[in-house]
Amino acid sequence: MFNQLRLDGRIALVTGGSKGLGRAMALGLASAGATVVVAARSEGPLLETVEAIGLKGGNADHRILDVTDEAACKATVESVVADRRRLDILINNAGFISRAPLSESTTDDYRAVIETNLVSLYVLARESARHMAAQGRGRIINIGSVMSRIARPNISSYVATKHAVTGLTKSLAVELADKGICVNGIAPGYFGTEFNKPLMADAAFTQMVEERTPVGRWGRPDEIAGAAIFLSSDAASYVTGHMLFVDGGMTVKL
Repeated sequence: MFNQLRLDGRIALVTGGSKGLGRAMALGLASAGATVVVAARSEGPLLETVEAIGLKGGNADHRILDVTDEAACKATVESVVADRRRLDILINNAGFISRAPLSESTTDDYRAVIETNLVSLYVLARESARHMAAQGRGRIINIGSVMSRIARPNISSYVATKHAVTGLTKSLAVELADKGICVNGIAPGYFGTEFNKPLMADAAFTQMVEERTPVGRWGRPDEIAGAAIFLSSDAASYVTGHMLFVDGGMTVKL
């Protein structure tokens, strides 16, 4: 039964895979046997991720990618398939947040968040699904957030896009199921990543996270890997259209 969690021979593309939760999920997939292609805008951190995977005995490659560039998204998927002859797993992880009160926010900022957090997921899912459908199987995992269910002030564009990720995931799951493609989402809570260092340095905010989270602490980046492995594997062959909250219980606490 546990062999169903192995990903040997699978090819995975992880966007935003150069650091943080993207890197953690890439490391997790590689540890389960997948060959992982990590994609992000900066090559230096990507190479660090590839090296980290290699040091643990895994196989990895990288692509420089701005997910808001539709042509680049298409080219990246085609490049992976050309090099590896298939694409089995897409983790749509790249994301962006703009913090400002509504009265001070701009339409351009709002659109920038939508392009990164929602439009890019659609484009990469569409391009990947074409190859997965030809193979007769595939896994698409869209990364949401606790903000896919709840909300905080001053990040309305982020909350709106993360709620929309849930809708996109459900819609694609229904549409692609007969092609052998399972589409699910992971909704992380507050993790101790480089991205969240400013929030972690805020004593009042950290207290809020710890008090609101039943587990009583920030998550460790490696704690997201199990969810990614499970949803990518044959163990989740009958799971589609699901948002898996990895949040220490934050969104179920009154």
